[in-house]
Amino acid sequence: MKFAHLVEINDPLNPLIDTLNREQLWRGLVLRAELPKSFIPWLDSCTITEKHESGVSRVCRYGDLTVRDTVTYEPMRQVVYNVPQQNDIPESRLTMTIEEPEKDQFFVRFEYEDDAPEENMDAFYNDFRKSAYEEADIDTIRVIRQMAELGKLG
Repeated sequence: MKFAHLVEINDPLNPLIDTLNREQLWRGLVLRAELPKSFIPWLDSCTITEKHESGVSRVCRYGDLTVRDTVTYEPMRQVVYNVPQQNDIPESRLTMTIEEPEKDQFFVRFEYEDDAPEENMDAFYNDFRKSAYEEADIDTIRVIRQMAELGKLG
């Protein structure tokens, strides 16, 4: 499955939305990787097993399900989550890219890709999964906004 969508960050036509600068947005996307429980309430635990300038390796637990992944950073531009194939989980990738079509008008492009054979999944399931991804991504931006309002993103 491949799926992508955009979330608008700064809307110059809506003065009620506080604007985020690139640094705040970037810090928020990195915090989603490094402190995921702030963004994913159903996550039981996430341990960073390795941390370096270009990303982190993690072990995340959702009940009985354990997922090992790596997250790589292209500073101020992109965060990529790579989940290798493990047990019943197919290889997958989530890419979050900051886009700026005009000065200070930011979007985040969320791109999902996995190796699950689509012919084995019905359309209803795929539509549900895409909708869940989109809602989770909108929530990610909502949490980043809250963190910015509280001064946690500089």
